[in-house]
Parts: sequence; C-alpha cells; structure tokens
Amino acid sequence: MNDATWMRLPALLPLLDWAALGLFVAGWSGYVRFARHRASRKPSILATTNRWRRQWMLQTTWRDNRIVDSAVAQSLSASPSFFASTSIFIIGGLLAALGSDRASELVHDLPFAARTSVLVFDLKLVLLLAIFIFAFFRFTWSLRQYSFGVVMVGAAPDSKRYVDEAQRAAFADRAGRVMGLAAESFNDGLRACYMAFAAVAWFVSPWAMIAGTVTVVWILFRREFHSEVLEVLREGLDPAP
Repeated sequence: MNDATWMRLPALLPLLDWAALGLFVAGWSGYVRFARHRASRKPSILATTNRWRRQWMLQTTWRDNRIVDSAVAQSLSASPSFFASTSIFIIGGLLAALGSDRASELVHDLPFAARTSVLVFDLKLVLLLAIFIFAFFRFTWSLRQYSFGVVMVGAAPDSKRYVDEAQRAAFADRAGRVMGLAAESFNDGLRACYMAFAAVAWFVSPWAMIAGTVTVVWILFRREFHSEVLEVLREGLDPAP
C-alpha cells in the first residue's frame, strides 16, 4: 500500500472502529499503569511471588548442592521459550496473510465477521502483528533474564564458609530481583497474548472489540489481584515490612 492509500485510512475507517481501537490501546496501557500503582498498595500475584523468589534465593545460600536450584531456574525459562516460539509462528502467519486478498475473502465468508475493505482488513492484521512482535520481545527478554538468574545462583555465597546475614540478605535481594524482572517480562508478554483475543474480536465488529477489551482487562484484574492462588501464596508469607 502506498502513502496515498494510507492517507485515506481515516476516512475509510468508521468512527466506531476508531473508538474501539482507542479503547483497546487505552485499556491496555491504562491497565499496565494501574496494576503497577495498585501493586504498591495491595500486593499483586507478581509482587507476592517476588517475595517467594527472594525467600528462595535466601535458602539457596544455605545449600551445599545447588543443582536443584539451577534446574528449577532453568525450568522456569521453558514457558517464555515456548511462547516466544509460538509468537514467531503467529508472526509468520500474519505476515503471509497481510495484503492477501484470499485471506480477506476467507474472513468475509464467515457469517459473523464484519464486511470491510482489504485496507481495513490489513489494518486489523497489522494490529495483531504489532501485539505479537511486542510479546516476542518480552518473552525472549524474560528468557535471557532467567539465564542471568541461573548465573547468580551459581555465584551464591558458599554455605560452608562464614557469611554474615547482611551478605546473604543482599544476595537474596539482588538474585530475587533478577528473577522477579524475568517474571515481569513474561507477564507483559502474557498480557499481550490476552489482549490479542480482544484484537481478534475486531474482525467480528467494533462492538465485539470493545466488549473483548473490557472482558480481558477484567479477567486480568481478577487474576492478578483477587485470585484464589494469590490468597494461598500470601498465607505462607510473613507480613510485609
């Protein structure tokens, strides 16, 4: 598509579609900021598991054999590795479909899909493409950070020689923080996958996209701040200082 075609896009896309797209972007970015702010007042599932990671790293300093710790850290990287590989396949499929009249015709044949031009159809594909590219970078960065965490486990203070509590606590803080950053990157990529479902709803109608955005944000909120697993995780921790 040339520049002149893209210049006609604001006129080709109905106002309701622009509103749905704006709500999607605002809902995603707004929830990310809201979750970070709320986590400082009420622990989220990520903040709570970060405290468990810190406790795990502290326990590592007391163990002579850290093979299990290294194996656990490596196994944690399996999830971002899987999602990164899946994102690559999705990105390749979206690139193949981009600009293809055949792909647009197949969607138009669906009885519940909205009838749009090839240009608008490509715009929806571009949105999905951007989401999964973002997810891919977050998953791969999470994978690298987990590998950094494995290195720190290998460099943990020796349990056999004298190490004061301040040194152990400092190591646990640093190593736990690295593991927490890896989990946060993975969480960002997972959120993107969730939001992709709302973007897919745009192929049905802008109203479906609006409903999908609200539903996905609500699900994310419930799982991060009001899930049963969060209550179980918090039961085993001492009150935050």
